[in-house]
Amino acid sequence: MTFIKTDLQFLAAQWEAAKLEEKEATTRRRTIEDQIVQAMALPENLEGTTTERAGFYEIKVAGRLDRKVNSDKLQAIAEEAGLTEHLASLFRWKPEINMSVWKSAHESITTPLLDAITTTASRPSFAITRKD
Repeated sequence: MTFIKTDLQFLAAQWEAAKLEEKEATTRRRTIEDQIVQAMALPENLEGTTTERAGFYEIKVAGRLDRKVNSDKLQAIAEEAGLTEHLASLFRWKPEINMSVWKSAHESITTPLLDAITTTASRPSFAITRKD
């Protein structure tokens, strides 16, 4: 599909307006959610799901605590305490590609490893700014 420049400018303006509406709606929703948490007297560090009835509404609030593990420190502590054999059952080890190193590595190293990697395209992100 081909657009002339004016059509593209119109679409960019429409996108800009939609993004503003989206941001305002998100801010409004989050403010209401904060008020719901206060009204339900929930702790800031809620973990698990709390359900409450309010008239004909059922309100479920699910809290999650994100935990990040310093694997080097964990392994050192486990070794000192003689707990190394428990690491495999208590923790999942999730390898991630270090793309800068991967790209600079020789193909004889990376090619055999490709079968263990699944690559999928994600939705493109957009940043359109007005330049008056």
